[in-house]
Formats: sequence, C-alpha cells, structure tokens
Amino acid sequence: MTRPLETVKKTAMNTFLVLLFAASLEVGGDALVRWGLKSGRVLGFVLGAGVLFAYGVVVNLPRWDFGRLLGVYIVLFFVLSQVTGILLFGESLPMGRWVGGALVVAGGICMMVWK
Repeated sequence: MTRPLETVKKTAMNTFLVLLFAASLEVGGDALVRWGLKSGRVLGFVLGAGVLFAYGVVVNLPRWDFGRLLGVYIVLFFVLSQVTGILLFGESLPMGRWVGGALVVAGGICMMVWK
C-alpha cells in the first residue's frame, strides 16, 4: 500500500515533469518560429505551430487550478527560455534579468508550497 505522503510526492514530481516537458515544447516552438522569421522558411512556421499546439495540450494535463498551474509553469518557461537564449542565440543575461528571474522563481516557489 502506498502511503499518502509518497503519493503526494509522486504526483508533484509527475506534474513537475509534465510542466517541464510543456516548457520545452513552448521554448522549442518559439525557437522554430523565430528561425522561420529569420530564415524566411515556411517550415519554421509549420513546425513551430505544431509544437506550440502540442504545448497547449501538454500544459493543461495536470489537474491543478489554472492560475496555480500556469504560475508555476512560468518559472520553468523562464528558466528554459534563458538557457535557450544563451545556448542557441548567443544572448547574455544582464543584471535586470537575473534579479527579475530570481523574483519569478521565488513567486513560483510560493505558489507551489503556499496553500
């Protein structure tokens, strides 16, 4: 028999993984659209649209209330988008983005633990 705390931990981890996958889809879809815009290739728009549609489905799979779900999701999206900007587009992070990012992460933590 699974103990209640173990069930809660498994559910939280599954939700985290689903949201991480959704953030990867959104960042990837946005990067494909950006590639389409910069290169003029229609394939970027088509692939980007498909990936962004998949994101919309995946992000809504967890059974949290909508505000909490997307509030926590924004943290993952922010972190992944910054990493993608650095690795794929050669961007740097100015101090304002570090400070703003810290506030975004702190807000996500509050939404996760504060009931």
